[in-house]
Amino acid sequence: MSKIVETKEFSAIPSQVSSRLVEVTFNKKVIKDFLKEMEQYPVQALEYKSFLRFRAAQILNNLCNGELQGFLQRTLSNREQGALLINPEGINSVEQGDDMVKIATAFVHLVGRSNFDDMTGKFYARWAVVNTDNSDSYLRQPQKPLELHNDGTYVNQVTDYVLMYKIDEQNMKGGDSQLLHLDEWEDLDKFYNHHLAKRVMKWSAPPSKNVKEDAYHPVFETDCDGRPVMLYIDQFAQPKDFEEGTYLADMGDSLENSKNKLSFPVPVGQFLLINNLFWLHGRDKFERHEKLRRELMRQRGYFSFCSNPFKPYHTLGKGK
Repeated sequence: MSKIVETKEFSAIPSQVSSRLVEVTFNKKVIKDFLKEMEQYPVQALEYKSFLRFRAAQILNNLCNGELQGFLQRTLSNREQGALLINPEGINSVEQGDDMVKIATAFVHLVGRSNFDDMTGKFYARWAVVNTDNSDSYLRQPQKPLELHNDGTYVNQVTDYVLMYKIDEQNMKGGDSQLLHLDEWEDLDKFYNHHLAKRVMKWSAPPSKNVKEDAYHPVFETDCDGRPVMLYIDQFAQPKDFEEGTYLADMGDSLENSKNKLSFPVPVGQFLLINNLFWLHGRDKFERHEKLRRELMRQRGYFSFCSNPFKPYHTLGKGK
């Protein structure tokens, strides 16, 4: 398989899962050197001083001879790609959880900035999925699938990217990551050209998300090149009438039944970084086990190098 990029520090190839998904591997030395330089900045410092997150990005980019930032920006903005599965070699145990936060923080601050995460009160979220969870959303419920969606649907923050890091996994079977590229969705034209596609709708979060303000935006917008982009989640949509409700229900069924939905495992110590506007993501259900445990870390935020067509709805509260 031909390489997209190959340097001394990292290499990138198209995934066997899909040519749109780029698998990136960083050698142990560059990761070790990065973490060594980051020893002076504990995770607490990154939480308290937001500019240090950009210092982390600078350190990693310098160790990659200045080549990583441009590669990430090109790949994430490329409509034919826009998704990366990243493997920092040698980082694969829950005891290295803080190291994973530092690595993830460096990556996303080369392309933009992470949003405040209301669920945890930090710029990132770490949580565990266990067999006994009684959450008010499917995020922590292992026996139910997390259906395809975009992140940032219920917050008044621009959400261009999502990063999902696998920190730990015990007694797991099932729970594969799932992705669908908007251009691979068979019914895109049907729903994008529907008269409700750009109607402003209400989106509300359950109590566990700690979000007090509703969001208002349409399901679809158009990017600067005239192509569809999407901001949708099944759980938190609040349709106002029969027409909106059945439109969203039909859309959810269509997404879940798409033959082009990707499903694959993400190993512990690796993470997905995707363009949130033309990729939808989700998770398959797990098989029940009394000692089931999976720990994840999320960062999501905006790109600093391009604009988001949903921004006016978030910043102006359009539709309220």
